[in-house]
Amino acid sequence: MKKAIAVGVFALFAGAAVAESQFGIEVYPAAKADPEVARMIKETMKIEGKTYRTSDPVAKVAEFYRKQKLEEAPGTSKTGAMFMGKGANVTIQNPWADMKTGKMNNDTLVSIVGR
Repeated sequence: MKKAIAVGVFALFAGAAVAESQFGIEVYPAAKADPEVARMIKETMKIEGKTYRTSDPVAKVAEFYRKQKLEEAPGTSKTGAMFMGKGANVTIQNPWADMKTGKMNNDTLVSIVGR
């Protein structure tokens, strides 16, 4: 019994450690950080933020942020969405252009930037 409780407590804390957040906004769980894109945004646009990529469609990622109770900007479509709240903006794009190479990417880019 004690072993089962210990395993349950460990799982609870391990799950909490996995949920990453930026500027108080939870990062989409299926997205992986892309520090190179974040660096390019900082260098070219002078914006401080984090960027993440996922193979999930914009609609699925947007639904995740709707459930976070963020304010959704008008204009959400199959190719993009924007949310605001908690001192940050979240933009979701697919396709998106690499600012360094100009190459079009067909995965979904999630950018979280502080306001």
